[in-house]
Amino acid sequence: MTYNQYDVIVVGGGPAGLAAALSARENGAERVLVVERDREPGGILNQCIHNGFGLHYFKEELTGPEYAQRFADMVRATDIEVCLDTMVLEITKEKQVHTVSKEKGYKVYSAKSVILAMGCRERTRGAIGIPGTRPSGIFTAGTAQRYINMEGYMVGKKVLVLGSGDIGLIMARRMTLEGAKVLACVEIMPYSGGLNRNIVQCLEDFEIPLLLSHTIVEIKGRNRVEGAVIAKVDENRRPIAGTEVYFECDTILLSVGLIPENELTRTAGIAIDSRTGGAVVYENMETESEGIFACGNVLHVHDLVDYVTEESQLAGRAAAEYVSGGRKSGGITMVESGEGVSYTVPQKIRLANVEKTVKIFFRVKKVYKNNCKIVAESDGKILAQYSREHLAPGEMEHIAVPKSIFEKAGGNITIKVAEK
Repeated sequence: MTYNQYDVIVVGGGPAGLAAALSARENGAERVLVVERDREPGGILNQCIHNGFGLHYFKEELTGPEYAQRFADMVRATDIEVCLDTMVLEITKEKQVHTVSKEKGYKVYSAKSVILAMGCRERTRGAIGIPGTRPSGIFTAGTAQRYINMEGYMVGKKVLVLGSGDIGLIMARRMTLEGAKVLACVEIMPYSGGLNRNIVQCLEDFEIPLLLSHTIVEIKGRNRVEGAVIAKVDENRRPIAGTEVYFECDTILLSVGLIPENELTRTAGIAIDSRTGGAVVYENMETESEGIFACGNVLHVHDLVDYVTEESQLAGRAAAEYVSGGRKSGGITMVESGEGVSYTVPQKIRLANVEKTVKIFFRVKKVYKNNCKIVAESDGKILAQYSREHLAPGEMEHIAVPKSIFEKAGGNITIKVAEK
């Protein structure tokens, strides 16, 4: 039985969900509901107690909880409804949101528009298949972060970090500050997967080695981790015999990638981009399922929460416009990834909905240290070029493409990298 009708229902109360809900309300959506499975809003930011948030959006440096609290306070100052400690079980194409909670039991909410903002999750040991025994003391970096920063538990004293994503780099520093010895950060790729500022502030400043083109080939230990064997890898990421080194440790933190949390998206029958792991979206963050939008890390993994906020505000505004009947139709231009680019978001552009420009976000496949160009082309014809001094896979890039460029395109647009 359907309980209550809303203009917009936002699934997820993290930074993306809160920003999207506020934007939807500010742009005319009258009844807005946020559904969050945790006991308080803010999402992953609540455990990110380090600073570095808000430099772009608020023009000041904040911790994760401070950034989240600002949006939680803004939501609280409105009539937006928030259901906490509530799990979403299913979202249908008819925009019915099935939920369950201890307080209200099983409820089905109906919406005119739905915004997906479920965030992402970490890859685990099982996802990468590290050989060896299965002792305790192996954590994803985010799990360790929650234990230390929110629950008050120290996860280990002699630590090896596998992977150099931002969470792993930050936790290498955090463990050091808590008195642990971080032996090394081990990365299978020939470059780091994190932001350059985190490499400097979290590893170099604390003299923690970063071992590129290395990986763990065996974990040892019966009840608790006792050590790990690492080895160099070749260009195909295969261990090189004879390069093995043993590290004695009691804890291993895994920072081996993030995956958009899209089980609900898939069960709703919404098309997923295999490159991003998130939904295929148009210029206004609308998925291929009419009236359902996606934003934040559930769409593609971001580096900076400021960009999550900006993207989510666009999704909230578009959802409100959809509810009011302001949606436009028209021809579709596909945005494709070319040489050196692993993905683009959005993947489809409806020019009728574009006012001036479209921001296209993307990641590159390798490190470009020399001056290079980001090129937008169509049918082999260069439409626009954007100069960059440095590009790296660990840093998400974006370009603002004017509407006139799309109008000049003879067909689909390809975004690629060209070295000067």
